[in-house]
Amino acid sequence: MTLEQALIEHCSPTLVGLKPASLFRFQPADTREFVRAFLALRSQLEGAGLRLVILRGCRRTGAYLLYLYRERALTELLEGRAHQAFLRSMGYAPWTGLRDCLRQLASRLCLQAEFPHEIGVFLGYPLDDVKGFIRHKGRNYTYCGCWKCYSDPQAARRRFEGFRRCTETFRRRYAAGTPIIQLVVAA
Repeated sequence: MTLEQALIEHCSPTLVGLKPASLFRFQPADTREFVRAFLALRSQLEGAGLRLVILRGCRRTGAYLLYLYRERALTELLEGRAHQAFLRSMGYAPWTGLRDCLRQLASRLCLQAEFPHEIGVFLGYPLDDVKGFIRHKGRNYTYCGCWKCYSDPQAARRRFEGFRRCTETFRRRYAAGTPIIQLVVAA
């Protein structure tokens, strides 16, 4: 799978603006080709208000944890009082900008044996779902789709169906030859 195909598969809802961010693991077959493709794609996406960053790399496997986000949407989300209070309760220091907050997340990914559950906030999951997952230790959810939901199961089902349709459309259009940058909805 190419990096562009992985973006289509894992990030279509972010590319179109349904979500503020997406995260995925990518295992390149060729590191040099990956670096070339990553830098070219990152440059293209920045022009549309999207940022593609490497949150973590594994020397042992050569895999990368890539994070695609809409800068404005993620900034607005993380500037919300409830989100700031929650992240501070999880041990985040007050941050002076989006990149500072993302550096704290990246360091947690490197230092913790377990995935930090607050990552759902950085992916645009509803705060109640993130808190519910932590409180219930991943059990007692009302609906499970792209993530475990702890509130209205019908609303979650509709949201996840929208993500599925978006990804299916992007997959079909990309396979038909539409360049990825033409599929992106500018922020």
